[in-house]
Amino acid sequence: MSRRTVQQAAILDVLESAEGPLSAQEVHDRARELHPTIGLATVYRNLARLEGDGAVVAVHLPQDATRYEPAGRGHHHHFRCVKCDTVYELDAGCPVAMLEGATLPGGLTVMGHELVFFGHCAGCNGAAA
Repeated sequence: MSRRTVQQAAILDVLESAEGPLSAQEVHDRARELHPTIGLATVYRNLARLEGDGAVVAVHLPQDATRYEPAGRGHHHHFRCVKCDTVYELDAGCPVAMLEGATLPGGLTVMGHELVFFGHCAGCNGAAA
């Protein structure tokens, strides 16, 4: 692993302080507050390097651009607000972990899963009321 650049440090700071995984555009928008000259292509390039180094992981949500979050957070799920498109990381225990290793009808063996919850965040719930 190579030494971290100023741009990579800004990207990691942004991801560490986020409530959930961010798209490259969201990382760029927030990183510009820390490093005003950082470009979107630089963000994409450094996200790929950081992912290759194992510092960040890609998060793939249905019908969404790839998002990124710091590595090492363990198994968790996400919540996406359908009104403002904000994605949150959920700390709650996994509701389907008991299915890991189970055999389902038809001889299907569960080896893993991804679970995304959809709804309204607290801010959008308040706006709707």
